[in-house]
Amino acid sequence: AKWAGAVPTGGFNMRLVSAYTLCAFVTVWSVVLLLYARYYISDTKQEWILEDSDKQFKEKVRLRFDELDARYLQLNEEVRRVEKLVKVRNVLDMAGTTPSVDDSPHKETAFPPRPRLRSSPPHQELVVPILMVACNRPAAVSRSLDTLLKYRPSAKLFPIIVSQDCAHGPTEDVIKGYGDKVTLVKQPDQSHIELPADGKPQFQGYYKVSRHYKFALGHVFDVLKYSHAIIVEDDLDVSPDFFSYFSVLRALLDKDPTIWCVSAWNDNGKAQLIDKTKSELLYRSDFFPGLGWMLKRELWEELKPKWPRSFWDDWMREPQQRKDRVCIRPEISRTYTFGDAGVSMGQYWSEHLQYIVLNHNPVDFSKVNISYLQQSEYDLVFVERVHSLPSVSSYEVQNSQHGEVQVTYGNKEDFETFSKHFGLMSDTKAGVPRMAYKGIVSFMFSRKRVHLTPKLPWSGYTL
Repeated sequence: AKWAGAVPTGGFNMRLVSAYTLCAFVTVWSVVLLLYARYYISDTKQEWILEDSDKQFKEKVRLRFDELDARYLQLNEEVRRVEKLVKVRNVLDMAGTTPSVDDSPHKETAFPPRPRLRSSPPHQELVVPILMVACNRPAAVSRSLDTLLKYRPSAKLFPIIVSQDCAHGPTEDVIKGYGDKVTLVKQPDQSHIELPADGKPQFQGYYKVSRHYKFALGHVFDVLKYSHAIIVEDDLDVSPDFFSYFSVLRALLDKDPTIWCVSAWNDNGKAQLIDKTKSELLYRSDFFPGLGWMLKRELWEELKPKWPRSFWDDWMREPQQRKDRVCIRPEISRTYTFGDAGVSMGQYWSEHLQYIVLNHNPVDFSKVNISYLQQSEYDLVFVERVHSLPSVSSYEVQNSQHGEVQVTYGNKEDFETFSKHFGLMSDTKAGVPRMAYKGIVSFMFSRKRVHLTPKLPWSGYTL
């Protein structure tokens, strides 16, 4: 893990050569020890018999074989360790990490790897609609549409469809005011929803929102037959590279069956919790973030028959829907919610959401190598790496000499305590912490990369 950093262009990686040399050295000595065990002990057996009693001979042989077995296992373990390091190094190289010649004992590899900019062929042009879900906030709709239209690179490739609920005249007038720049479709079912016996009247709005989402997604996928859609709400600003982000990650969504959505949002994206110099960095997350996300028609067809009557986003986070699939999310959010009012009554907004940073350093993702996000590579360069980092207490992070550390939690109480200490969102949904991947939540604190990690062995989400 300490191999990260740069090798001079056209140069030669002495560390990799050293690794292979060590492998060869260990292998040769393993053979020598085996030959020693086979022939030397056999040749000297007669001498031992002459010198010692039969009991002493057996004891010496046993001790010698124990010594050789222990050494052989030690050397085998060293071979496996070196082979693993070489494999990690190869994956990091493919992901675009720049190796370092810094031998400082406190130098750690940053994660995710800093992707290498590369030239790539243009992505196949595919029409992906932006589906905005709106209700009765005309000013919010106007602000959201203005930012989408400002950064939209192509009206042909990114048609904007606004699905409006609530039959609110002023909001409808605002949407129609954009003319042919957007398409308006109205939710036809405005009937009253009967709540279940244990339902609370203040939750009526959540039932209407869920019904509206089902209508809107059905319109885009079942009626208009689009293969993908990017879902936004009427209280979101988008970043200048919002469209580049989704355009490139669509290909990854199509390629990797372990990914079921791409999200523009980081729940822990406050200024003090992110690295603003790494706007191109992305993560896998077991948590469904929402707030600007892309899905495929195949997922809609899977979810449609069992779509919930209410709280659709929390329902998405349940294991029966997630099925161990992940979303891609950014280090720095590509959306910002200004919705301090609405069905949720601004839940979390004053304490967390208003402080989320919107990316203003545009990245051309068509020139970024994102291959490290595929599960086979990511689990190697992220999960295994993180668990090998120095472990410190939450109070030792600030003064730690290491640039990257882990803080281990053992249960839900630990996680909530540490999350509040660092200023993270501390709640969980279906046992999954926000932004977690295999229980690991990553963020910045005191200019250090910190990972909240579950104790090993990890048996899944039980928080």
